[in-house]
Amino acid sequence: MMRSLEQVLADGVRDIPDYPQPGVVFKDITPLLADHTGFGQVVEALAAAGTDDDGRPVVDKVVGIEARGFILAAPVALALGAGFVPVRKKGKLPAPTYEESYALEYGEATIEVHQDAFAPGDRVLVIDDVLATGGTVEACLRLIRRCGAEVVGTAVLLELSFLPGRKRLEGEQVSALLTV
Repeated sequence: MMRSLEQVLADGVRDIPDYPQPGVVFKDITPLLADHTGFGQVVEALAAAGTDDDGRPVVDKVVGIEARGFILAAPVALALGAGFVPVRKKGKLPAPTYEESYALEYGEATIEVHQDAFAPGDRVLVIDDVLATGGTVEACLRLIRRCGAEVVGTAVLLELSFLPGRKRLEGEQVSALLTV
């Protein structure tokens, strides 16, 4: 019997208290990744954000944000018949890049994408594992638009509703498979 997506997520995402520091509850997705059937259901559900009402793909590229976003975005790109584009931390890409910096709780971070990652007008779906404060996704959207591509939407595995990510991305098309 096929489990519901809700059951797959309940079984596949476990809480790890006090990781990576005291007071933080880390959402570990490795049980989900090890579950072939459940992982397939999650990929299908995330890929739905890149389709029209009839289920036809409407994206040319799927972006994965380093690092767990890569794991989810690559199979979504395959499912949609689209290319995969990695958005990485500064200094990890070999060809000329565009970069965007964003604020963290303490300090700043920078992400990059290759300057030739998108053709003008490419339709792009952004995939990440968790939507928390929204800073990383917001910077990623700026990068994509700077390259002349169009953002179709953002899909995440998990949204932390107690953090302001969705509010920060107000006006953007954002979907989450699980909200906690």
